[in-house]
Amino acid sequence: MKRKVVSAAEAAALVRDGDTLTTSGFVGIGVPDELLVAIEARFVETGHPRGLSLVFAAGQGDGRERGLNRLGHEGLLKRVVGGHWGLIPKVARLATEGKIEGWNLPQGCISQLFRDIAAGKPGMLSKVGLETFVDPRQGGGAVNEISTEPQVELMQMGGEEVLFYPAQKLTVALLRGTTADEAGNITMEREALLIDNLAQAMAVKNAGGVVIVQVERIAAARTLPARDVHIPGILVDAVVVAAPENHVQTYSTGYSHAFTNRIRSPQGEIPAMQLDARKVIARRCAFELPVNGVVNLGIGMPEGVAAVAAEEGLLEHLTLTAEPGVVGGQPASGLDFGAAINTDAVIPQNNQFDFYDGGGLDMACLGLAQADAQGNVNVSRFGPRLAGAGGFINISQNANSVIFCGTFTASGLETEVADGRITIRREGRLRKFLTHVEQITFSGSRASRLGQSVLYVTERCVFGLGPGGLRLLELAPGVDLERDVLALMDTAPIIDEIRQMDARIFRDVEMGLSTDLLHLDLPDRIAIDRETGQLFLNFEKMRIRTADEVARVGRLVAETCATQPGRVDVVVNYDGFQIDEMLEADWAEMVGGLTGRFYGTVSRYSGSAFMRMKLRRVFPEAPTHIFETGEQAKAFLDQSKSG
Repeated sequence: MKRKVVSAAEAAALVRDGDTLTTSGFVGIGVPDELLVAIEARFVETGHPRGLSLVFAAGQGDGRERGLNRLGHEGLLKRVVGGHWGLIPKVARLATEGKIEGWNLPQGCISQLFRDIAAGKPGMLSKVGLETFVDPRQGGGAVNEISTEPQVELMQMGGEEVLFYPAQKLTVALLRGTTADEAGNITMEREALLIDNLAQAMAVKNAGGVVIVQVERIAAARTLPARDVHIPGILVDAVVVAAPENHVQTYSTGYSHAFTNRIRSPQGEIPAMQLDARKVIARRCAFELPVNGVVNLGIGMPEGVAAVAAEEGLLEHLTLTAEPGVVGGQPASGLDFGAAINTDAVIPQNNQFDFYDGGGLDMACLGLAQADAQGNVNVSRFGPRLAGAGGFINISQNANSVIFCGTFTASGLETEVADGRITIRREGRLRKFLTHVEQITFSGSRASRLGQSVLYVTERCVFGLGPGGLRLLELAPGVDLERDVLALMDTAPIIDEIRQMDARIFRDVEMGLSTDLLHLDLPDRIAIDRETGQLFLNFEKMRIRTADEVARVGRLVAETCATQPGRVDVVVNYDGFQIDEMLEADWAEMVGGLTGRFYGTVSRYSGSAFMRMKLRRVFPEAPTHIFETGEQAKAFLDQSKSG
């Protein structure tokens, strides 16, 4: 049996000048720091290896020295293709200064490409990246002018546009596991994620390259349980036992049993957030959570949605996911991001992106750095600062609905949240709502054309995306429209009718959001006056988002009406009522069925002119029975009865 256990220095010596490296890791999880330290040390001492190419999917670093930052030396790297660059500023600086070739491609596409390279395919076809900066018509993901070799090609297939991501020949894989036996079989029992280790090992091995894995410990040959082995020994050329400081579970947590998902953590393991602008935004996003749906939460501001969902008792009613492969549970934040507690499953990253790209996400909540009047969003490039798209393009382009969230301005913003309102104490120096974003990471025009549901949530207002671009929908209590919103936008949004953001968002008590989303109060919204035979339906501030919810309303109303001997006259309160457009026909059909079976005279009301207009469209048979106030609606009913 070949001796596979070697020192870090011996492993570094296996990397030759001009090699193409691929590395494992997600933020600070699963990063092979022992191997990266050894390569950096060898380069500093000898000047070799030189002219390396680097291909990675997820960001791997702490924003300072660790992770891929260790490779950020002029001469060591020649070219880099990566998904997220924000945590590797040393490497990003080399690219933005034109000292290396560089491309920013979607994280999910690179992750999936590892698998296709392993299978010997010429590359990968995908719609991900169309009409963004990755599209060859908008730069093809090139970071600088010296990056001229195409990494993405625009093609036509079956009359549709697709992007082709060519395969690359990978010659070295630097990976990480927990335990290796002497034959090189690798388990990952103490790792928080699986990521793409298996696909990367196969891709490099099938190309005749070298696969090096760092681990915590060594076991005797072939003593590891076969079902626990994630990387078979036939794929592994060298194993290095890492020093503990170079093998932490995450860059924020040395080791947590909870992150291995081998125990379930008590409720409240991740503490509740303090009430500030960040929590306000997370709370407003939480109002959109789909019951029994699948959700992705991005890094940064969206991380808070998980904490709010836990605080409101919603985690058991939906499935939160994160792109490196976490399914279910409660995702962690900060430099723990990517890990999660109490998960249902942890799967390889490329499989997670298969699910995402195929439309598996009911909702995604992602960060917002810049937006423009067309609804385009930029999170990837800001002048000389290269953040990178990460999985943002895959997720935002393919989720059924997407929410972009962030503060309205940046850099120095100070707010106070108290007494059910928000006060802007000091405005941020940087505007986020611009005439044109610096780089298109999300195409608003494409989303609008395809009918995708899109919201833009800030601490002071909420926008939606429509055919004409950004539309102002909601304003927070305490916020002045002209001073705090319109004066700080380069281009004014479309304004029809503005609702007030729910006041509960701005109070330091639980919101009772589970009641809203689960419609636990629905029976209390349906009341009948036994003496007069009048039915009162209070749909104030109710949100209908699924066909099941429409059916449930119809069922409960029918059960109530069935207790009466004859037809009932009805007053319906539609103040603040919301229903997704695709469900309007279902709602009209449900109401039509109730009308045919149980209703006499029906009177509806809403203080919103926009809602009254919508109701006339949904119920064209009774255009005069829609009023502005409850008093008017009740008076009409009484008059009809007496007449």
